[in-house]
Amino acid sequence: MTTDLLPPAVPATVSTAVADVLAERTDHLFGLMGNGNAHLISSLTSRGFGFTSARHEAATVAMADAYHRATGRVGAATTTYGAGFTNTCTALAEARLARIPLVLVVGDAPTTGRRAFDIDQTGAAAAVGVSTLVATPDNAAAVAHRAFDLARRTVQPVVLAIPYDFATAPLTGRSELDPLPAKPARTATGEELDRIAGILRTASRPLVLAGRGVSLADAATPLKELGDRLGALFMTSVMAANIVDSPWDLGIAGGFTRAHRLELARQADVVLVAGASLNSFQSRYGTLFAEGTRVIRIDNEPESAVAHPAVTDYVRADLGPCLAALTGRIPAAAPERTWRGSAPEVATAGFRSPDPVEDPAEFGPDGRLNPRAVVAALEHVLPKERSVVMDGGHFIGWAPMYLSVPDPQAMVLVGTAFQSIGLGFGSAAGVSVARPERTTVFVTGDGGGLMGLADFETFLRATRRGVVVVLNDSAYGAELHQYASQGLDPTAMLIDEVDFAAIGRALGAAGTKAHCLADLTALQDWLDGHQEGVFVLDVAISQKVVAEFMTASLTAGRRL
Repeated sequence: MTTDLLPPAVPATVSTAVADVLAERTDHLFGLMGNGNAHLISSLTSRGFGFTSARHEAATVAMADAYHRATGRVGAATTTYGAGFTNTCTALAEARLARIPLVLVVGDAPTTGRRAFDIDQTGAAAAVGVSTLVATPDNAAAVAHRAFDLARRTVQPVVLAIPYDFATAPLTGRSELDPLPAKPARTATGEELDRIAGILRTASRPLVLAGRGVSLADAATPLKELGDRLGALFMTSVMAANIVDSPWDLGIAGGFTRAHRLELARQADVVLVAGASLNSFQSRYGTLFAEGTRVIRIDNEPESAVAHPAVTDYVRADLGPCLAALTGRIPAAAPERTWRGSAPEVATAGFRSPDPVEDPAEFGPDGRLNPRAVVAALEHVLPKERSVVMDGGHFIGWAPMYLSVPDPQAMVLVGTAFQSIGLGFGSAAGVSVARPERTTVFVTGDGGGLMGLADFETFLRATRRGVVVVLNDSAYGAELHQYASQGLDPTAMLIDEVDFAAIGRALGAAGTKAHCLADLTALQDWLDGHQEGVFVLDVAISQKVVAEFMTASLTAGRRL
């Protein structure tokens, strides 16, 4: 073939340069095409790069957020400018508050000036605490790499903007950016380590609480060894669920703590908090530990940024080396002389059973199903190799209490940091893309489910095998329990009964509406007979059953 018959070479542009970096730095892009990102997306999809299209822009960021939570890799999303960008703001704020590293590539106003439908997107991103970098013909590849580096370094989302008039502009140079400075290592002094080790050695009932920081620092092994030497019990934050493989794990700390485990946690005399924020939910609104408990916190953050009234001793240090150094200062205690020796029941099957000791009744006072009984029953029905994904809302009180997961990356809650609802279907789709070998179990309420309904279809399209569980109380449950209980008119808090199973069937899924526990057999039968597809279980739950975290919150509010 002669060279004059070959198609002309496509010149490299800002969009293709950014696309090349995306192909190098991640393996999937979540987005919704518009005028501002059409060239970027086409450059990737034309070469077969993994792309999942959302139906609402909020889901693009929610998918990338959940992708990171399920894999640990930096997520990537894209939308157009204007309304396409503003539709992401809730999900972007959630990612910022939850400390999720992702890169959102957006179109932006042309450099010649804003059009009638353009806004100050850099200012809007800054309003939710997110930085914006701008790709130009001079720096497109370098600044795209910088966006990924910055997201990973800061554990935050970063916006990468492509001005409209630069989208197809040819590259004019290959300017390089100065490398990011190395992140300084933080090491505890020998004196600090000796003092903390001395406190831990003299504890009668030590408790070790592990947060997401342990996962980020890959410090689970030294943490477990330290706890074992102390004969301590363990707890975790929800984002570190099951990070410690131990029969002495009391489970998730805070609003999701089971009643019999909470009783034990409150007996701790010394608590070592490693890489956890101890936010109000995590600390059960100040009631997780007994008054006077000594609380030691280790984290690599300035003390002023993590100050907490319960913390009596703070050590700023990188977790892995600090935990290893502490372990070396603590001899292994005789098991019978530790807290484990006086509480052997913790390691028994009965103590670890999902049976809802809090309230085992099948039905609530209004004759609708008790969500505790339903979710506890699902522990035995759902496949063990699963990812559990939740939207925000009152209903989140039960799945983390009764459903187990194989590792921390299999428990995904998108929305709780910003207290939003409606991001769930997008989040679940992101998890399905990230971990297709697992059954994606998406648990939502009817309020959030209706808000995010556009991406119900996205979830079905992205999911190899999944289950949607709608804990349907025909209400905005959080508002009902907070405000109707105070005498406010409940009219706006109620939702007409919606059959999500019927909606799922209309979109191509299987499903049923459950009014009693026996109805769960329809899900069991489907799981037994299907290796692929999605089943929607709409559960008519009681409006009268209040989640434990909500009760703790209301009680804390009354105390204040």
